[in-house]
Amino acid sequence: MACSWERLPIAVISSSVEYIRQVILFLTVHFSHCYDPLDPDGSITITFDIYQWRPDGYEAMVTVQNFYQYRHVEKPGWKLGWTWTQNEVIWTMTGALALRQGNCSAFNVQTAHSCKRDPVIVDLMPEALPENRTENCCRGGLVSAWGIDRRRSLSSFEMLIGNLGGPRSYMPENLTFLGPGPGYTCGPLADFPPTVFSSTDVRREMQVFRTWKSTCTYSNFLANKVPICCVSLSTFYNSDVTPCPTCSCGCRLADKNTLSCISNEFSTSLSTELDHLVRCTDHMCPVRVHWHIKNNYKEYWRVKLTVSNYNFGTNYTDWNVVVQHPGFGQSIEYYSFNGTTLGTIRLADEVALFWGLTFYNDVLLQAVEDQPGSVTTEILLHKDLNTFTLENGWAFPRRVYFNGENCEMPMPDNFPGLPNSSSNHGYGILPLILALFLSFKILLWL
Repeated sequence: MACSWERLPIAVISSSVEYIRQVILFLTVHFSHCYDPLDPDGSITITFDIYQWRPDGYEAMVTVQNFYQYRHVEKPGWKLGWTWTQNEVIWTMTGALALRQGNCSAFNVQTAHSCKRDPVIVDLMPEALPENRTENCCRGGLVSAWGIDRRRSLSSFEMLIGNLGGPRSYMPENLTFLGPGPGYTCGPLADFPPTVFSSTDVRREMQVFRTWKSTCTYSNFLANKVPICCVSLSTFYNSDVTPCPTCSCGCRLADKNTLSCISNEFSTSLSTELDHLVRCTDHMCPVRVHWHIKNNYKEYWRVKLTVSNYNFGTNYTDWNVVVQHPGFGQSIEYYSFNGTTLGTIRLADEVALFWGLTFYNDVLLQAVEDQPGSVTTEILLHKDLNTFTLENGWAFPRRVYFNGENCEMPMPDNFPGLPNSSSNHGYGILPLILALFLSFKILLWL
């Protein structure tokens, strides 16, 4: 299983000593967990089900199942590859296609679909002909997140494998998955108990002959050289806005008058130069998530959540945002997004998942010359008077994800502070430094 690059969550800081301790921890890159703590059971499972033997091979169904709560497969869709260990040939395939046929000149009886030893498979497009379709195919490789749309969280296809000299099968090796870019590491296929399914008469259970499975896990450390999103903060009680940290996703060009810059957050052959073109900012992130504390009522408090797209050439289809915050443990209402809360393990804070409304704001549009594309909602959170406070950054998120990618957060000393609070000026550590310096001087005098 591949370990992911985890940026430590920013905890609420109530003292300068605690701040120093947190900074030390924050600067330490750790790989203590090989999973996302907000989605510890997330993975993509690849299943091969052999359901029919043939004189020279077998028929199989291959299923790509996404168990990630909020990480989906977006355009241009998934690619699945492997290496045959014998002389296998894909005679026919429905629901998907192999990108290359390879050299099939040795076979005169019928035209093979693919003779490549290392085929690469992609999903069919929605306009595929009925005779080429299978159930759960033909979405252009798009797969929804498990927590958003379970019905569309899988993709499958069928293939007829031959040239094995009899009704036998051998596990493929070197399974690879792109979804659509890099970042996924797949374990070897292994034998599992045969898959059981219902026949056309739902009272009768049937099972396949053999089942192989592999689990693929994601690492944003492998996928992205730099983060792809950042977080900014503001409040009704402080006129200062805490921007995204400078150079969160790279540094802008020296020319401050340039409108567009080339972003280096993706460096794959799947992207064109237009995909790299983003609006020049001090943070240089393709996406910014802004958290604004709007109102404070007797029993509720209101937040405005805005997601902005600074890409000039990229729309985000079926986007989602994940926010970790203790306030989500109470009843919440949201007005322009879909949403749900997610179960967590060993986390005191609650986690909420938001995504767009179909045919309304489920596509985060690209930026235009005058402004970035954006979607926004207001969130009304019930108060727990035993815990609620506007002090020490409690009302701000601990962690924010966009499309499953961890966004860069401002440092706690830069959070907007309450009136007459020194924290909003970033001087919270100075009294401690001054006290240590004076103590040292007194010791020298003694």
